[in-house]
Amino acid sequence: MKLATFNVNGIAARLPRILEWLEEAKPDVVGLQEIKCEDERFPRAALEDLGWHVETHGQKGFNGVALLSRLPLEDVSRGLPGDPDDAQARYIEARVGGLRFANLYLPNGNPQPGPKFAYKLAWMARLEAHAAALLATEAPAILAGDWNVCPTDADVARPDVMAEDALCRPESRAAFRRIAAQGWTEAIRARFPSETLYSFWDYQAGAWAKNWGLRIDHLLLSPAAADRMVDAGIDRDVRAREKASDHVPVWVELAA
Repeated sequence: MKLATFNVNGIAARLPRILEWLEEAKPDVVGLQEIKCEDERFPRAALEDLGWHVETHGQKGFNGVALLSRLPLEDVSRGLPGDPDDAQARYIEARVGGLRFANLYLPNGNPQPGPKFAYKLAWMARLEAHAAALLATEAPAILAGDWNVCPTDADVARPDVMAEDALCRPESRAAFRRIAAQGWTEAIRARFPSETLYSFWDYQAGAWAKNWGLRIDHLLLSPAAADRMVDAGIDRDVRAREKASDHVPVWVELAA
């Protein structure tokens, strides 16, 4: 089973690229982030006509997450537990093919310090609690998405420039480590322990041409899922295409 995460930076603008990648990469389950539309405006028919099961948790103009699957999506839940007043559409989860697939779009947190950074850290604390609950079931699970965290300086092309950015702040990294330390395996680093790899290149300052990237899109596997890991990768070439997202797909393959 091939599972992937892809921040599309607007489903309306990116649909041709998404359909192209789906045909080429042939994933079984995909978590999309930043769809930037309400549920009723998501191009569901274009995907369902190609055999995809679709579930969304949208928001007008901002955020928004979606699940695409070749297999039925069951027991779908929307919104990260822990704050019933949180109106931002950043989390959707479902059972698919015998595992729990959680798709998240973690808050950016800039500018920091300030309320946006406080919201990021509070959101990560809620995620930490929910991740622990998922692990407690001992069922295979995956936390997939745009985490908006560079775990180490090795995941940043210019760590000196990014040192005070919310994506690289010690508080963000510590929150990420606390979640991973529960027993999750970070798929890309398990497959490529020391390679320089990025999943995001800003549209500004020629970042793509200069390879000024960040690795902020992650797949964390529970022990029962990590035991089945066969391969993992980042589809870097997708960033070079016309009207591409500023992120690229990140994927993991699990044995049946």
